[in-house]
Amino acid sequence: MDLKEMQKKVYENKIKHGFNVTDVPMEFCYLYGEVAEAYDAYHKNKEDLGSELADIGIYLLGLSEILGYDLHDEIVKKMEINAKRKYIKKGNSYERIENAEEL
Repeated sequence: MDLKEMQKKVYENKIKHGFNVTDVPMEFCYLYGEVAEAYDAYHKNKEDLGSELADIGIYLLGLSEILGYDLHDEIVKKMEINAKRKYIKKGNSYERIENAEEL
């Protein structure tokens, strides 16, 4: 099953079980909660980290479907943009270079 198909199935499952598909701010809150649960699992070295990461993906796929975005296509576009970006190391972090002349 590809990501596009997963996105549709996640949405269908939400409908089937009577879950929210209209309150977008609530869906963002649920997604945030899932990220917090995944961090907690990571921080506490819990065995369910993989499951928590899957929950993040599921909520993100559902939100994408609710909002009418093809998450697969959006990820592909963003990866292409990111591959072309230039960064320089500044201390312990990186700063993105907007113009090649800045190098």
